[in-house]
Amino acid sequence: MMDKQTYQVPMTTSKVQEMTKMALCVALLAVAAYISFPLPFTPAMVTGLTVAVNLVAFILLPKKALLVMIIYVLLGAVGVPVFVGGTAGLGKIFGPTGGFIIGFVVAAFVMSLLRGNSCNYKKMLLLGIAVGMPIIYVGGCISMYAVAGMSVWKTLIIAVFPFIIGDVLKVILAAFLADRLNAIAKR
Repeated sequence: MMDKQTYQVPMTTSKVQEMTKMALCVALLAVAAYISFPLPFTPAMVTGLTVAVNLVAFILLPKKALLVMIIYVLLGAVGVPVFVGGTAGLGKIFGPTGGFIIGFVVAAFVMSLLRGNSCNYKKMLLLGIAVGMPIIYVGGCISMYAVAGMSVWKTLIIAVFPFIIGDVLKVILAAFLADRLNAIAKR
């Protein structure tokens, strides 16, 4: 009789580091979603999730950023309470604020793609404000308009205007953190 041996392909240290970084990003997204508070005049909430989404885009390569965001959304879709305020489920994704969730996925991928291999603070800042925020806002506005039946103007008043200044500050924070984390990773 012959012995069957199993051979395992050893994982390289860099692959383990990348997988760890991705897992930490998913965890960061989940934790950041709990850092939230409501505004009385809108179903959308102010949340730390915006910082985390930008950070994912600024520290991961495009495919990895997309994968992290998809894993995050799938966790929420199957009922793990990882969405804003500890919510979950398909109802949240297809509800009035679900477009923000989809917008987060698209924004993280596009920002990471446009960032390329650059870790330049100013470039990340520009991408977050000029690319990421509009993508997220468009996603949120589409879902609010379609699901809540609001006019375009009312949708902008409820889903965009109150959040612009705070979101710019969150992009500044995310770009700063990413700049520092990328510098540490290069060492």
